[in-house]
Amino acid sequence: MTRKLALESSPIELVSFADSDFLIKRDDLLDEYFSGNKARKLSYFLENNFPHIKKLVSYGSIQSNSLCSMAALAKLKQWQLEFYVHNIPKWLQENPIGNYAKALQLGARVLSWESEDRDNNFSSINNFIQNKENKSSDTTLLIPEGGHCEQAKYGIKKLATEIQNYCHTENIDNLLIMLPSGTGTTSLYLNSFLRHSKLNLSIVTCACVGDDEYLRKQFSELSDDPMDWPKILPTKKKYHFGKLYKEHYDLWSDLKQQTNIEFDLLYDPIGWRCLLDYLKDSPHKNILYIHQGGLIGNQSMLSRYERKKLNIT
Repeated sequence: MTRKLALESSPIELVSFADSDFLIKRDDLLDEYFSGNKARKLSYFLENNFPHIKKLVSYGSIQSNSLCSMAALAKLKQWQLEFYVHNIPKWLQENPIGNYAKALQLGARVLSWESEDRDNNFSSINNFIQNKENKSSDTTLLIPEGGHCEQAKYGIKKLATEIQNYCHTENIDNLLIMLPSGTGTTSLYLNSFLRHSKLNLSIVTCACVGDDEYLRKQFSELSDDPMDWPKILPTKKKYHFGKLYKEHYDLWSDLKQQTNIEFDLLYDPIGWRCLLDYLKDSPHKNILYIHQGGLIGNQSMLSRYERKKLNIT
């Protein structure tokens, strides 16, 4: 992995879906390992030097896009990645696939928090890691789950600039911008930059991990100014993160067939469903959907759908 990365200036394509036109910001095309919002949030760490760092530590889901991207970051920087997860399923250990398999190939150490933490009473994996890893150490870099940190501003500001430049070039002065949220880092920082634009650029998002209150809490950790917070679109039903839903697969399949674009199976179906529901009552002429990348993760998601036999054709 010695290639030079240029994680910016992804194309914007016009597609038709569900009898409407949409602009798609193709952040899935930025890089195999750094795509979607992970490319934007990790740009700071990719483009700056950290001469004393020897180890990168983070945490999250066993099949998260963050795991693969951080493994690639560590490989490029010649660091050791230690990535903590709540548990590693036995079937996955025996048959690695998706982001987990890629991370192992890149040299990551994926550690089960439950086994590491069995002798203490920390209530969260974040507290556990911060106590285990001496925060004063100048050789360890800790990146919170999903890149939920101030350094993410660096790459997201570039995304905001690309969107504004596109609007100027195409003479668009009114644009609705949609992206689903995990920790909400990208949607918050994007809104904080674009709300000062002379153009009428509105950012909307939806909660894919936890509920709306959880997402607002994530927003508050990065900005105490509610004006920075994007509008949260409601979900008509409660979705449990990572659980399989046939309606998600069906929407994902319809998107792929009608737009010739493969979307992420974890976040994008929820994002598109919330957007389509919102547009029924609030139609907009110009709509930009930011692709979430993370297509490596689709390998394991599709495998799970097939094992559950949810009438996939």
